[in-house]
Order: sequence, then C-alpha cells, then structure tokens
Amino acid sequence: MPFEIPESWEWVRWGTLSESIQYGYNAPAQENGRIKMVRISDIQDNSVMWETVPYCDIKEGEIDAYLLKPNDILFARTGGTVGKSYLVQEVPEEAIYAGYLIRTRYSNQLCPQYLKYFMESELYWSQLREGTIATAQPNCNGKTLGNMLVPIPPSHEQIRIVEKLNAVMAHVIEYGTIDSRSKHLNNIFPERLKKSILQEAVQGKLVPQDPNDEPAAVLLERIRAEKQKLIAEGKIKKNKHESIIFRRDNSHYEKLNGIERCIDDEIPFEIPDSWCWTRIGTIFTLQAGKNISAAEIEETFQSDLYPCYGGNGIRGFVNRANRIGDYPIIGRQGALCGNINRATGEFYATEHAVCVETFCNIDVTWACFFLEALNLNQYATATAQPGLAVANINTVLIPVPPSAEQKRIKNKIEVLLPVIKIL
Repeated sequence: MPFEIPESWEWVRWGTLSESIQYGYNAPAQENGRIKMVRISDIQDNSVMWETVPYCDIKEGEIDAYLLKPNDILFARTGGTVGKSYLVQEVPEEAIYAGYLIRTRYSNQLCPQYLKYFMESELYWSQLREGTIATAQPNCNGKTLGNMLVPIPPSHEQIRIVEKLNAVMAHVIEYGTIDSRSKHLNNIFPERLKKSILQEAVQGKLVPQDPNDEPAAVLLERIRAEKQKLIAEGKIKKNKHESIIFRRDNSHYEKLNGIERCIDDEIPFEIPDSWCWTRIGTIFTLQAGKNISAAEIEETFQSDLYPCYGGNGIRGFVNRANRIGDYPIIGRQGALCGNINRATGEFYATEHAVCVETFCNIDVTWACFFLEALNLNQYATATAQPGLAVANINTVLIPVPPSAEQKRIKNKIEVLLPVIKIL
C-alpha cells in the first residue's frame, strides 16, 4: 500500500473498478468518412478540439463498440503523451476514439471527476512509470492501467473532494501563471539590467565627467589624422563619404560630401558637453572577413589551428589566419546579426564577421561595450535571412566620450557585470 487511507476508504485495482478497459479503433484519419475519430492530438487542455477532429471509415456494425459517451475516460497508451488522460464530459457529435487510446467505463456510483483527478496525481504517474515499457516509443498497455491501485472514498466524500479541488485549482492555475511569469522575469532580468547599464553608459550617466579631461573633439581630430596617414601608406581605404559632425548655435550639423545640414532630428539623446556625436565609420574602420568552406573548419581545437569567427562568434578552427590584433567583431548575417564578440591574437574572420579596427589607442573593451549598446540588429534588413551591410553600419551614430572617460566607463562596467551574472 502506497500510504495510509481513512478507515471508510478502500484500496482497489483500476481493473476491478472499471466495467471495461478497451483499446480504440485503428483506421487512417481522413477529411471525410462515416464518423469522426478523436485522437490524443485532438485533446488540448482537457478539451477536444472538435473542429479539427478528422473522420474515418468504420463498418456500421462496429460503431457502437467504440462510441464515446459522457463520463468515459480516455488514456494515451503510447508515444510522448503516454499517460495523458481525458474525461469525456460531453459529446456534441457522434465520435469514436483512435487506436492508441484506451477507454475506460465504470459504475455511475463513482464520481468521474474524482477518477480524473486521480489520473493527474503523483500516485497515478508513479505507477504509470513503473509499468511503462521503456522503448524508443514508450508504451503502457491496458494491463498496466488495470493493475493500478486507486484509493476510493465513500461516494459523498468523492463529491466533496472534487468540489474542494475545483475551488483550489482556480488558485493553483493563477499561482502557476504568476510563477511562470516570475521565472521568466528572473531569467531575463540580468540581460535587461546589463542593457540598462550600457544605456546609462552611452548617455554619459554611468560615471561623472572630469572637466580636466581632453575633449572628445580632440580625440576625433587625432583619429582623422591617423587614418589619413594610413590611407597615404595604402594600409586602409579612404572613406568616400567622410562625415564631420559639429555643434553650432546649440544644434548639431554634419558636413558630408562638402554639404552641411542640420541633423538634430537624428540625435537620439543628449550627451555631456565634452562628448561628441560621430558616425561609426568615422571613428572606426570596418571590414568583413573572407569566405571559407565548411569543410575547412574543424570543430575541435588543435595547437596548429586558429579560431574562426563567423556572425555569431567562434565557428570552429582553421589552418590559417587572416587577421592579427585585438578587434571587436560585429556579426552581420542571421537572426543574431549585430551581436558583438571580441577576437584577439591571430584568427580567421569569415564573410559574416565584420572586424572593427580602432585608432589612437582607443580601448577595445570600451568599443565593444558601446557597439553592443547601439543594438545594431535594429538596422538589419527585414528578410528571411536578416543581414547587416557594412555601408549601413558605417552610418550609425555613436556618442564618443573623452579617452580618459572611456577608461572610467570600461572599468565601471567591468565591476558591475560579474555582479549581474550572479543575480
């Protein structure tokens, strides 16, 4: 006996309790036929989805043996839903039940809803697990069901138990919904908090400004000078659409292709006076990697191989490198395009990985944080396979703090991120 029960109760086997335990009718489902045939897949949340129940052909003389009637209990005997049960409370149209279901009928002296509640209890499921044949397609037959022990209270107590459970279940369902929502919020909270911290950082609210810092405008001038030198040496290509953004009369202007225009309507938020707005293509140089065949990529690391970066981070390892240094990597293909990774040392960048080259000793960690905060995925093409063009990334606005503040921001975020991970 699994546990003690009141003296007025009795333990009984399901097979003794039931007037019949019968397997369903085996026939292929079809759009039209003699009668509807309920399958386990037609039962959702303890209701039959009658509009989707298919038909089947069955001989007229066999219909009565398989007809569903109120208070029948159906039981799934195979597959991933083995053990799932359904209490038939109403039959709006004549229907039989499919072969991978077992139907049980019993005396009208028993409360059907009490038996259904038993089939949702741990006692039922533990006995089911013991009797289930452990194969690739789990199976539980009528013999296992018939051998199950069921605690039976007096008739009136069965009704009282059902009434109490019905009242309690409304609260259980409400609690379950709240609990699921709470778990969901707990799961997404760390990532949302990280995004909030990065947003504070890009708006200049994470660390205090120091009036002694060299303004960001001076840094941008040095970057332009360094890039011009590298262009003259043939090490990088000239940006044909070089942008210069400046303030005048409390407004933001951009000089592009020799033409000045006010861009106040493009500025997403205010930044400190010592900061500057610029385009990603102005402060960085972006270049996508090269294509490489999947056959050349090894899954496991070996000492003579190099990391291979794709759009979502390391894809594997290859026998050659096409980059050396320390780079933020922007993924530019797929559902996660716009995500930011970091590659250091020698590595291979595929055509789906955009390497971000920094200048004037800009802190690469700071660059990774700010690029992540920009949520570049929002600029992806809305297609079946989202993508980010390098030309489009280059035009995205980015706020730039003074060099000294970049380091303070980086240090602050690096202190906060480990705390977020343990929340």
